[in-house]
Amino acid sequence: MAEKSKLWYLENFNLFKGLNSEKLESLGKISKMKDFEKNQLIYFAHEPSSSIFFLKKGRVKLTRTSNDGKEMILGLVNPGEVFGEMSFLDEEERTDFAIAMEPTLICTINKDEFKKFVSENNDLNLRITKLIGLRIKKYTERIEELVFKDASQRIISFLIRLADDNGKQLGNDIFVKPFLKHQDIADLTACSRQTVNSVLTDLREKKIINFDRRKLIIHDKETLLEYIS
Repeated sequence: MAEKSKLWYLENFNLFKGLNSEKLESLGKISKMKDFEKNQLIYFAHEPSSSIFFLKKGRVKLTRTSNDGKEMILGLVNPGEVFGEMSFLDEEERTDFAIAMEPTLICTINKDEFKKFVSENNDLNLRITKLIGLRIKKYTERIEELVFKDASQRIISFLIRLADDNGKQLGNDIFVKPFLKHQDIADLTACSRQTVNSVLTDLREKKIINFDRRKLIIHDKETLLEYIS
């Protein structure tokens, strides 16, 4: 039963769509499923970069720590996404920390075994290359935001990305569940928690969004886009 569950999870990653049952079984043999508790460390900076991770359930944050001990969130990983993928490009050691934000289920694959598997499946090789390119593009866009946008625009840009990546359209509204703590948004946008609270409250008072601890609702995405154009 556990093996069947593993294959089901693998089959439902977009990256592995289209692989036949034989190839999925081969992939299953080199993969391991592991549960992580909330706030549990998945990997840490400077450890050998030996595995690639596929997130099935939960959420993961990727962070770095400054010399003065302050945590900076580099990005969030959602179900169906890959992280630790730089090991595929022969990264020798991790440069960040990966931490489970809630109870999480992850599929791990040794990078050498995965590279061998990918080399035997040309379509998968192209998908991995595209995925890494998109991830680098996202990081580049985030750096540009930090340089060229003010705090309010950075927060609004983050809300739009969150809706695009994880939102569900229901009528004219976009629902995102679960929402993030204000401090997490502050860390992701290089703002203070007070600034995040002020921007979100202002948008709620204008009935552009609504939110609580469990969800974000975007009522008027077009107006949000106008704020950052």
